[in-house]
Amino acid sequence: MRADIRQYLVVTGNYWAFTLTDGALRMLIVLHFYQLGYTPLAIASLFLFYEFFGIVTNLVGGWLGARLGLNNTMNIGLLLQVIALAMLLVPAEALTVVWVMVAQAVSGIAKDLNKMSAKSAIKLLLPEHAQNALYKWVALLTGSKNALKGVGFFLGGLLLSLLGFSGAIALMAAALLLVWLLSLCLLKQDLGKTSFKPKFSQLLSKSPALNTLSAARLFLFAARDVWFVIALPLYLASQFNWPHSAVGGFLACWVIGYGIVQALAPRITGNSKQQAPGASALLFWALPLCALPLLIAAGISYTPQTLAVLLGGLLLFGVVFAINSALHSYYIVRLARADGVSLDVGFYYMANAAGRLLGTVLSGWAYQNWGLVACLIISSLLLLAAVACSWRLTALEPENGYGG
Repeated sequence: MRADIRQYLVVTGNYWAFTLTDGALRMLIVLHFYQLGYTPLAIASLFLFYEFFGIVTNLVGGWLGARLGLNNTMNIGLLLQVIALAMLLVPAEALTVVWVMVAQAVSGIAKDLNKMSAKSAIKLLLPEHAQNALYKWVALLTGSKNALKGVGFFLGGLLLSLLGFSGAIALMAAALLLVWLLSLCLLKQDLGKTSFKPKFSQLLSKSPALNTLSAARLFLFAARDVWFVIALPLYLASQFNWPHSAVGGFLACWVIGYGIVQALAPRITGNSKQQAPGASALLFWALPLCALPLLIAAGISYTPQTLAVLLGGLLLFGVVFAINSALHSYYIVRLARADGVSLDVGFYYMANAAGRLLGTVLSGWAYQNWGLVACLIISSLLLLAAVACSWRLTALEPENGYGG
């Protein structure tokens, strides 16, 4: 087996294992603390440090990846996730909101180190001219990761029912510790190191195209999380009396389907073998997505078939959102410089984390005060901003790679 393929499999395996624990942990915390009587806004607050430190980690992590190598940042991410899980094994009386927030901060740092390392590594394993292959590899990595995150959601709900909160956490920590030990042995030692030592002042992007793409990513993921991350699972549990396993199972199926669509995005978008999609494709797929949350909000407000409209609308939203996400994930790797790729990818995923933070806070706040319809309206407004950024990007699109 070729060395680059072996490294791709190691990177992907690490990413998959991490994603399983990340998805399961998210569902465990949401359902466990809802069961304890926490309000939606209080549950959302548990993830504030997770998202905030993701912003910081993506910015600093890209710099660390360029200096230390992507193998080190990926392995550090795996170890930090083990530590975050271990922190949640304290006695029930010590499992306070502040303690969970700190543990989630560690998990947020771990997640974004792992993601930045995996996405950056893919560019280094393919030649510069192979843009179509790059699109397919990025789509496969991203899609498979999200499918497994959906499995993680289901796993979290299932483990909570079977083993309880502490038992589920202990099992995941032990499994991920084994993955970390294997990664130390198998991952190439100099992967991602730059030919220069980037200065800390080089963290911020100077590319207008990359900055505009990052802004579009921020609005895109804020628009998803404002109704999906807190509001939707609590709405299904409170309005339709769905048990934890049903909520976790449905969201798992949604994310698995979302991941499959991401992996198939190169076929769906119809790119040719000669040319991968450009900025115009981002605008084309962002436009229909913008209208979907408003249509779902109208459907659940003015029709008696609330559940059918909500679930059907969510499935359609998932398909279109998955294509948007896959295009974004490819396009940032295309724009990034080959020498110092982690700097550009880290900056971009800093914006991604900022969008998730904004969406998480808005989800808890808007749902607690006005309900799910308000979350959907805010989602469409955020997507409108993403459309504006995508339109601007069509004028900034560089001819080849980094620039603008």
